[in-house]
Amino acid sequence: MIPVRNSAMPKEKNMRKTLLLASLFFFIAASGLFYVKWWPYYHKALTAAAQHSIGSSILSGAHAENALSYWNAALQYTAAYFKSVWKAAVLGMLLGSLVQVLLPADWIYRFAGKSSFKSTLMGGIAALPGMMCSCCAAPIASGMRKCHASIGATLAFWLGNPVLNPATLIFMTFVLSWKFTVIRLLFGIILTFGISYAANRFFYQNEVPGNIRLQQPHPTEHRSFWVRWLRSFGTMFLHVVPVYVGSVLVLGALQSFMFPVWLNEGIWAIVVFALAGTLFVIPTAAEIPIIQSFLSFGVGTGPAAALLLTLPAVSLPSILLVSKSFPRKVLWFVVLAVIGIGILSGLAGALWL
Repeated sequence: MIPVRNSAMPKEKNMRKTLLLASLFFFIAASGLFYVKWWPYYHKALTAAAQHSIGSSILSGAHAENALSYWNAALQYTAAYFKSVWKAAVLGMLLGSLVQVLLPADWIYRFAGKSSFKSTLMGGIAALPGMMCSCCAAPIASGMRKCHASIGATLAFWLGNPVLNPATLIFMTFVLSWKFTVIRLLFGIILTFGISYAANRFFYQNEVPGNIRLQQPHPTEHRSFWVRWLRSFGTMFLHVVPVYVGSVLVLGALQSFMFPVWLNEGIWAIVVFALAGTLFVIPTAAEIPIIQSFLSFGVGTGPAAALLLTLPAVSLPSILLVSKSFPRKVLWFVVLAVIGIGILSGLAGALWL
């Protein structure tokens, strides 16, 4: 008799391998987030509750008076910034590369690849445990796009990480006030889910752009995991680091121009601070001591509330880091939306806080 091959066995073997690789990804993600985010933020929350402070403002070059002091301000800010974020930045690049080689692209497409609100919702929910700044979340967002995640889901993940960060909301309540937290949460939900869904509806593409698809490994490719991961991580590292460091240096040098504390009240102050906050780059939760410091300098609650949304949401470096993953019109739409929501947040702060 001729033996009959059981066609179910290869499928079962492939499924076991897929589940094993996916489990490995979630284990690495959870372990990394516990070390970089969850455990440190637990202690930071206790400090915020006891001292009503989480440290001093990272801005140090507000009074630069000459070219040398601008250069010093740039170096000091860059050093302070990367000292704060380097662990999260490495974790972001690690997860951004691993999502491309450990998670099946069809899983990501099934749950986060459609134009429906469900895909956007899934992306925003996935952002909540991450609690990363927009720059550290950018490599993961790029990895999601390469795996056919939709524009809306990826934007919700990218924006939701810094804007809906649960730890930041807790710090804010203890350090600033519950009113700041309410404004942040209300406008943050609109930005994360509303703007992301609108972008998905306006700019959704049934076919993934060619420059993204070509970076997705072909299903028949038989290279080892290590080769595929090193290629993915290396490509991401070479793209991220030069852009990241260079743009942070530039913004560090310009910080005294971007935040004119003498312009402390009125609609124009809100607009200026909303624009500056959208471009400037900060570590996670750094907007809290920055706002606290500006309030002590006499800056009004309106401009301060504008920074509440715009500082964490996006920045020039984070926009550059995801520039190859989204159509340019999507990024312009997001930037203008962040500025607009920042102005609305500032008006709400001026009237209520």
